Amino acid sequence: MIRLDFDAAEISVTGPEGERRYALASPEGFAVLSEAWLRSGWANRYSYTFTWFGRPVIQLPEDLIRLQELVYRLKPDVIIETGVAHGGSAVFLAGLCRLIGNGRVIAIDVEIRPKNRAALEAHEFADLITLLEGDSAAGETVNRVKAQIGADQSVMLILDSSHSKAHVLAELSAYSPLIRPGGHIIVADGVMATLAGLPKTHPDWAWNNPRAAITAFLAQNPDFERAAPPCPFNEGGVPTGGSYWSDGYLRRVR
Repeated sequence: MIRLDFDAAEISVTGPEGERRYALASPEGFAVLSEAWLRSGWANRYSYTFTWFGRPVIQLPEDLIRLQELVYRLKPDVIIETGVAHGGSAVFLAGLCRLIGNGRVIAIDVEIRPKNRAALEAHEFADLITLLEGDSAAGETVNRVKAQIGADQSVMLILDSSHSKAHVLAELSAYSPLIRPGGHIIVADGVMATLAGLPKTHPDWAWNNPRAAITAFLAQNPDFERAAPPCPFNEGGVPTGGSYWSDGYLRRVR
């Protein structure tokens, strides 16, 4: 249970270990409020209120802002994104490539609805987006992607399609060899692990989620490690205000 006391400028959290109280102005208080905001936002489909250059993006602004910092720093030649939906994140990534002057996007989905495909193919950034339809973890799809990437090209991978543990783990296994040392993989929606019990969630989310896939992948792939979200400017000392991509940044170390 969480209680706010604005007169005392405190927040209290009551759980199995008893009550803990934090000042609202403290990093701990901010973290508690951020977690509550994140859960309420998910239940109310807050991320479905944003568009990017005309296309629904279905991401938190915080996640997009931190992602752009990583794209700017790494300047990948190819960004592979699994999961297209309305195409807003593909447009977001293509726009970053245009601004940087390097890179292109390969966006994959098991089904790209005709209306969304038409909108993306007519978009100002269409020349930087290749749309592929198919199961992102299937061998045939993986081979189609690999055929479009040169041996000397750097790759960033963003996984945001089916979020089951098995599917994310299959994607990680299939595409991780494309990542060079220093390159990154971003796995979306690891926050699902903490959301079971909220409206429109499933009980198995507690274990059947992207974060569990990451743990299994890292146990078998020592060339990768968890990385912190990009935060090069942090004057206040608080690194995040709530992310759907919790623990979702992976870096290849060798």
